[in-house]
Amino acid sequence: MSDQSEDNADQAKAGRGPTHEWTAADARRYLRVPRATDDKYSRGVLGMRTGSDAYPGAAVLGVDAASRTGLGMLRYLGPETPTHLVLQRRPEVVTASGRVQAWLLGSGMDAGERSDAQTASLRDALGEGLPVVLDAGALDLVQDAGADTVITPHAGELASVWARVGVTVDRTTIAAHPVHWAVETAERFGVTVLLKGARTVVAGPSTPTITVTASSSWAATAGSGDVLGGILGALLATNAEFLPDEGPGMLSRVAATAAFLHQAAGARASGGGPIVALDIAEAVGRTIAELLGQQPD
Repeated sequence: MSDQSEDNADQAKAGRGPTHEWTAADARRYLRVPRATDDKYSRGVLGMRTGSDAYPGAAVLGVDAASRTGLGMLRYLGPETPTHLVLQRRPEVVTASGRVQAWLLGSGMDAGERSDAQTASLRDALGEGLPVVLDAGALDLVQDAGADTVITPHAGELASVWARVGVTVDRTTIAAHPVHWAVETAERFGVTVLLKGARTVVAGPSTPTITVTASSSWAATAGSGDVLGGILGALLATNAEFLPDEGPGMLSRVAATAAFLHQAAGARASGGGPIVALDIAEAVGRTIAELLGQQPD
C-alpha cells in the first residue's frame, strides 16, 4: 500500500476525508506582503522564549529564521548566554518585554532542566490567549495549551507526549503511521499538530489533514527544527489578525505553509549538496520572494 493509500485508510477510520498535499499555490496565500499603511507592529511581532545555556544555538537559529519570514519585530526573552549570541547575529532584535501577536516557546530547552522561573514564564505566555508554537523543551506543557496552539514534535518527542498521559507508543510506530498519530494527538489534546519528518503531517482537531513532502533530505540536519520553529512562529504573528476570520483549519494551513517554506528553503540552500541549518534560515527570504513571484534583490 502506498503512503497516500495508507494515509487515506487512516483518515477514513478517523471519519476524515483524504489528506491534502500542500503546494506552492496553497502556501502563497499565507505569506503576508506589507501594506503601505503597515508599521512594525501591524506587520507582526513575535515573542520568543527559546534557547538555554546548554543549547544557545537553537535560539540563534530560530531568531534568524523568524527574522527573515516577514516580521515587523521580534522580541527575544531568554537566558543571558543565548541573548548575547542572538544580538551578535541579529542586532535589530528587541530583548525587552512588550506586546506580541504570537509566541514561540521551548526550542533549545530541556524540560527536565528548566528552572521554576522559566516554567512560570512559559505558562504565563500560554495564558495570554495568543497563537503559540510549542516546541521541544516546552512540549510537556501541551495539556496547558489553548486551541490556538501548534505543537511541533518529531516522532520521538511525540512518543514522550503520549507517555506523560500514560500511553506507551514507540517512535518507530509513530513514524510508520504519522497521519494516524498526528490526528490522534490533535483530537486528544485539542491542539494543531505539526509532526516533523521527511513527509510532515499537519492535523488539527476535526479539520482536514495536510502533508508536506520534502524535495530533499539534506535538510535533516542538527538545528533544522529550530529553523522551522522560527518560520512557523513568524507566520503565526504575521497571520494573527486573520486567524479569527479564516475559520477552522487556519492554524493547520499556516503550519503547513511553514513546513512548505522550510523544505523549499532547504532545497534552495542545498542545490543538491550538504547544508547546515543556518543555510536554510538564510535562504528563507529569497524563497519567499520566489513564491510570491518576485525576483530577489
